[in-house]
Amino acid sequence: MEQQHGQGQDAVNLPDSEINNVSPFAHLLDTDGIGYDTFIPGDDGLIHTHHTSEQYRGAHTESTTERLTNSDEQESTAEHPTDPNAEESSSVQSAIDAQQPSTTHLDSTDEANNPDGKPVTDKTDTTEHTEDASSVNVHSGAGHTSRKSQHQDAKMPHTAPEHPATTAAPAMGTVFKPDGSVDVTNTSAHAQASPNNAEATSVQADAPQSSGNTTNEAVEATTDAVSLGDSEHPAQQPWKEFATRLGTAWATFCNGVSTAWSAAASFFSTVFGAIARGWHAFASAIARGWHAFTSLKAVHVVISALKFFKSRIWDKRMRFSFAFYTIVFIVVTAASVLGLQWSVYSEPTYTKGQVVDDQTKALNSVAGQLTSFVSQIWLHQSYQAWLNFIVLGVLYLTFILVINRFWVATALFGTLMTVFAIANKIKVELRNEPIIPADLQFVTGGNGGSIMSFTTKKDMVLINSAVTGVIWLIAVCVVLQFLDRRRGLIPYTWKPSKFVSVKNITAMVCRWAAAMLSVVLCVSFTWGLSVTGSWAENFATGLSDAPQLWNAMGDATANGPAMNFLRLAHVKIMDKPSRYSKETMEALAKKYAGEAETINQTRTANLTDNTVILLLSESFSDPTRVPGVSFVEDPMPQIRAIKSTTTSGLMLSPGYGGGTANIEYQALTGLNMANYDSSLSIAYQQLVPKLKWTPTFNQIWNDNGGKQRSLAFHAFLRSMYLRDGNYKKFGFSQFYATDGKPTLTNTAPIDSSLYVSDESLYSNILSKIENGPSSYFIQTVTMQNHTPYYDWYQNNQFKDAGDTSTDITEDERTSIETYAKGVNYTDQATADFLNQLNQIERPITVIFYGDHLPGIYSTASEDKANQITLHETDYFIWSNAASASATTKLDNSTSAYTSSNYFMAQAAEHLNAKVSPYLAFLTEMHAAIPAISVPASAGDANEPVYLDAEGNRIRSKNLTADQKDLLYDYQLIQYDLTAGKQYLKNTDFMTVTQ
Repeated sequence: MEQQHGQGQDAVNLPDSEINNVSPFAHLLDTDGIGYDTFIPGDDGLIHTHHTSEQYRGAHTESTTERLTNSDEQESTAEHPTDPNAEESSSVQSAIDAQQPSTTHLDSTDEANNPDGKPVTDKTDTTEHTEDASSVNVHSGAGHTSRKSQHQDAKMPHTAPEHPATTAAPAMGTVFKPDGSVDVTNTSAHAQASPNNAEATSVQADAPQSSGNTTNEAVEATTDAVSLGDSEHPAQQPWKEFATRLGTAWATFCNGVSTAWSAAASFFSTVFGAIARGWHAFASAIARGWHAFTSLKAVHVVISALKFFKSRIWDKRMRFSFAFYTIVFIVVTAASVLGLQWSVYSEPTYTKGQVVDDQTKALNSVAGQLTSFVSQIWLHQSYQAWLNFIVLGVLYLTFILVINRFWVATALFGTLMTVFAIANKIKVELRNEPIIPADLQFVTGGNGGSIMSFTTKKDMVLINSAVTGVIWLIAVCVVLQFLDRRRGLIPYTWKPSKFVSVKNITAMVCRWAAAMLSVVLCVSFTWGLSVTGSWAENFATGLSDAPQLWNAMGDATANGPAMNFLRLAHVKIMDKPSRYSKETMEALAKKYAGEAETINQTRTANLTDNTVILLLSESFSDPTRVPGVSFVEDPMPQIRAIKSTTTSGLMLSPGYGGGTANIEYQALTGLNMANYDSSLSIAYQQLVPKLKWTPTFNQIWNDNGGKQRSLAFHAFLRSMYLRDGNYKKFGFSQFYATDGKPTLTNTAPIDSSLYVSDESLYSNILSKIENGPSSYFIQTVTMQNHTPYYDWYQNNQFKDAGDTSTDITEDERTSIETYAKGVNYTDQATADFLNQLNQIERPITVIFYGDHLPGIYSTASEDKANQITLHETDYFIWSNAASASATTKLDNSTSAYTSSNYFMAQAAEHLNAKVSPYLAFLTEMHAAIPAISVPASAGDANEPVYLDAEGNRIRSKNLTADQKDLLYDYQLIQYDLTAGKQYLKNTDFMTVTQ
């Protein structure tokens, strides 16, 4: 016992010389044998404890097992303290305990105090146990654990005063005050550590002791207690439970995933194993079959022949030289230029008895015109042919560089040029108009089949010849591609073994750079050709390009179809008027709102009180107004009579031989094609599909009674000119056509004609009106008189003796006579239609007009003086007997001449109906300039065509200030609605006062 006690008190092994110098107070404080170097009185009169860092580290690193083992070997003296110094130490220790967290535990049982081996329970007060545990806790927190020597130190002859072995020494920095109290405020940070060590000691003390317990068992029990005691603080218990549950859930999830993965792996292993076995069996069967096949003698012969062909012939093919490529390039490009130019020329026609010398005939023939187009390079220094050669050559070269196969590109380019030339030839013959970019939208919109219905037998012969030529071209190019050993114009390879070579990478870079640059060049030229001052326009102008923007046909003939097509590819809607802004448009809306208010003061009716039928009669016009055309019988006597009793006159059309959609667009919107840029050819295809909102007059009825009040009828395919989609955008609830739903019923042509008769279409409209609401807006387009004009009709009184026309060719005569009979059928069907409308006891008004003249008057069209006449069609506005305007006929000064954009304003005046600010503007515009059209309506003009009330042309320089102001307002309105910000949409500009 003395040996063990001595080990507990002498942990620092002080030299003998220093033992005697240690103060009795040091022995008092050294409760656990740590040893203090000094006890320094401070200036404040208090005692400060200090010990060395070596002692601190030595005490801190002692193992828990050694601490517990040595603790069992000490004598317990806590129950009977006899030394006064020990009592003082206990008092000091209690003061220290007050600064530490309280922990309740039991005293340990001293095996040395039980020599009989019986368990002895220490019944010391709970407070005493707490003080002991706290002392241990403070001591441990300061980083000191009790340490005993294995052997008693010979240099320590004295014995330290008796005191409880479990009482901890004061922490480093503890201050003892004179009154006996202790200040631990400045103790080391280690003194604030967790009391887990004390808890561990408490757990050891709580463990029951028996005579059979050994030191190892005590160590094991204490170690378990320490490992559990680290997390048993009350604040940590919920987190421990949560962590336990989370760990259990995660383990369950992992087990589930593992099980599912094992099941899936097992399933797929079985499936893929079966597939692998099946594939192996299949491959084996194929291999056996192939082996049996190649074992045949005939197959051996073929294989030998192929090897011979490859080694002796195929591998020894020549590479065609670049000189040969150049020759082919020049020939194909020149042939393309001539082919496209041929498509816009036609053989001249001569009247009977006209004397023409052979040289003139040769020069005017197609061959003569082609020769002149090329020879003018040297004869007149006009380089249009050279310009077309360069443009098509660059396009051809782009094909070659992008595809990198000369013969494949040649076949593709040659086919494209052939198709373009044939299509252009057919369109020129049908409509006297070349192919334009808008026609591509026409084809992609699903109208390819309908185009073929317009072709003639002569056209079919031409098409068949072209197809044969294209087949031969492709076949020759395919053969040459196989014979030519050159893999690419700029050869390179993607093989890994050769890819990284400098030569291969250089070739690849050059190939793609050339392809991209050629594409950029083509796009840049096309985009800038119609832009004033661009490099493309300057380049073309330098090579004699002289655009005829008012006449696509004249432009194609003079400058080449390729240049005309590219010029129209980049479409510009219209120039932005000066001073265009939101404020300007709001002021304009306010201005014409005042005009509408003034007009409405004298108007008593509403447009929506009437059913209004806007009836476009395909190609309808009086043929006898064309110079040189006459018949024994009047083709249109009843419509002529109707015109004499109601509002009527002539309409200036922007088209001749075609352009139906543009005239229809003007009538529905009130906008005029003359205000648009000349590159905008067909509003239905180039403009309307791009707009989110387009105001049309049928929307007046929609606003009053809903979309079901707007109907549309067309006696042909609904996809023509994208009408199906455009009509939906305009607000028509139903569109009746010969295809799709709803479909026209009981449609039938006349005799052997190709198209639905006007009578059939009229019957569908009547059926809808009789069974519908009180008023409709009905948009109608007929088809009966569309080209071509073969000898469709039986009993044609306008043939032979009935035709008294002069100065026309025989080819013209057949078409004119057939067309005249069609007009006669329209005349009768229209009169019957109006008579049936008269039987309906609801007000109905019909706006009837022809869209353009048919392109069959080639002799008359050669005279420029006839151009305006060939752009004037017939129109009338008629109301049935139930209408208050049944007998109304506006004065010729306001109705003799018009254009389709004014029809709704004229109808409102005819009906004495109230108008919107927009209709008020159109009313004032019509009074100032009765008719407006595109430059082509006058043939060779480069400015819009304006007609006065007597049909005379007004030159732009002769317009009055008021007319110019109105035209400027018109441009502002049209720009805002189609190319601008649509500021007018947010005003009442389109609203009709009811």
